[in-house]
Amino acid sequence: MDFSWTDEQLALRQEAVAFAESQLNEPVWERPGSDESLRSRWEKCAAFGVQGLSLPNQYGGMELDALTTALIMEGLGYGCSDNGLLFAINAQMWSVQMPILTFGTPEQKSEWLPRFARGESIGAHGMTEPGSGSDAFSLTTRAQRRQGGYLLNGAKTFVTNAPVADVALVFAKVDSGAGMAGITAFLVPTDVEGLTVGRPIEKMGLNTARMGELAFDDCFVPERHRLGPEGNGAAIFHSSMEWERACLLACQVGRMERQLETCISYARDREQFGQAIGKFQSVSNRIADMKVRLEASRLMVYRVAWMKTMNRSAALESAMVKLFLSEAFLRSSEDAIRIHGGYGYTTEGEVEQDARDAFGGILYSGTSDLQRVVISRLLGL
Repeated sequence: MDFSWTDEQLALRQEAVAFAESQLNEPVWERPGSDESLRSRWEKCAAFGVQGLSLPNQYGGMELDALTTALIMEGLGYGCSDNGLLFAINAQMWSVQMPILTFGTPEQKSEWLPRFARGESIGAHGMTEPGSGSDAFSLTTRAQRRQGGYLLNGAKTFVTNAPVADVALVFAKVDSGAGMAGITAFLVPTDVEGLTVGRPIEKMGLNTARMGELAFDDCFVPERHRLGPEGNGAAIFHSSMEWERACLLACQVGRMERQLETCISYARDREQFGQAIGKFQSVSNRIADMKVRLEASRLMVYRVAWMKTMNRSAALESAMVKLFLSEAFLRSSEDAIRIHGGYGYTTEGEVEQDARDAFGGILYSGTSDLQRVVISRLLGL
C-alpha cells in the first residue's frame, strides 16, 4: 500500500477544500433547512463534480478510483462545516449510485446515473423498517408478482433523502419463505401511484440531511425497474454497505482535522491562571488523543479505499473502519467541547454541532454494536 499522493491528487483535494469553504458554508444556527436550500447546494456540489467522482465518464462522472475519491471527500469534510449535507450526498453516492453501477442494466444506468452526476435527481436507500433495524433482513415489505411487474406493500423508515428523493432503492421480499434469498431490490420513482412519502423525521443532528418514511400501498413497479435478478437483494445490500462503510466517513476525517486545528488554536490563545490553557496537561493530553484518533482513522479509511481500488473485498476492514472512525469522531467532538469549555457548549461557537452530528455515526449504516458482531463473525466466532 502506497499512500503517497501525486501533485494532481493533492491539487484535487485542495480544490475541494476551497470549493467547500466558499460555496457550502453558512453559520450553523442560521443555515436554512428547507428543501430548496438543500437542492441549491446539492446542485453546486454536482457542478463541482462531487456526485460523479466515482462514476464512469460515459455517465457524466470523473471516473476516479476509490482512494482518490476518498481523498477528495476528506477535503470536502475539512472545508465544509455542514456534516448533514455531506452525509446526504454520501448516502446517495455509495448506497444508490454504486448499486446501480454494479448491478444495473444498461438502461437503468443510462436513466439514472447521468441525472445523479448532474445533480438533477436525488436518490434514497430504503432498507430499514419500523420493525427491522439492525436485523436488516427481517423485512415485512412484500413484492407480489403481477403481469409485467410487482406490487409493493409495506413501509420504510429512517430513509435518508426520502423527503427530497426522486428515486428510492427499495428492498422487499418476493418469497417470504426463502429468508435472505427471497429479498429483491427495486428502483422506485417517488412520484408513482401507491407510494407515499411521509413527513420529515426531526433529529438531534445532521439536520440538513433530510430523513423520512416511505409507505407502499399496492405500488406497482414494472419489471424493468427491478435491480438485478430476483433474490439478489441481499448481495446488493451487502455490496452497498461495504462501499458505504468504506467511504461514507472519509468526510469525517477532514472534519476531524479541522476540529483538531480549531482546538489547537483555541488552546494557544485562551489564557487562564496566567498561561495558555494548552500548557495544562488536562488540555494538551486531549489534543494529543485527538491527533492519534485522526491519524488512525485516516489510515484505516485509506486502506479500505485502496482495497476497493484494487477490486478486493473489504467486508471486515470496512466494518472496522466504520466502528473505529464513528466512535473516534464522537470522542474527539466531546473533547473539543471540553477544551472550549462554556464556549464549546454554545450553538454560536459551532463546536457542539459536531458532537450532535457525530452521534449519528454510531447508529447509521449499522450501529457500533452491530459492527462488532460483523467483525467477530468474519473472524470465525
